[in-house]
Amino acid sequence: MTRDRTMPSQRQLRVGEQVRHALTEILQRGDLRDPALEGVVLSVNEVRMSPDLKIATVYVTALGRDDMDRIVKALAANAKFIRGRVAPALRQMKYMPQFRFRADTSFDNFSRIDELLRSPEVARDLGHDEGDE
Repeated sequence: MTRDRTMPSQRQLRVGEQVRHALTEILQRGDLRDPALEGVVLSVNEVRMSPDLKIATVYVTALGRDDMDRIVKALAANAKFIRGRVAPALRQMKYMPQFRFRADTSFDNFSRIDELLRSPEVARDLGHDEGDE
């Protein structure tokens, strides 16, 4: 049985979840001293690991904030510091991954889909036809 190369392996998923937990703990402590991150509540929604587990793409959202570009840049500027703080929690890994931070837009997509589904045009199309009964 061949596996689709676009799908992450079980190992990538497991390690990604371990990294997500470790990052969440570090970010909740408030160890980062960056003006762009002061008072920002961050949520690490997903971590996608590269096949060799050397790169972790971290998808974050800042609750109640619209300036995600500024926040992602601040996280990227502090990536080495974060990597050092996460290292003890991930000591079982052969290589400590490099972190690439990205804004998570999945909630925006869910909102757009919900808005579309509630639109009168779609509601009309989803309604029962008179001949169905």
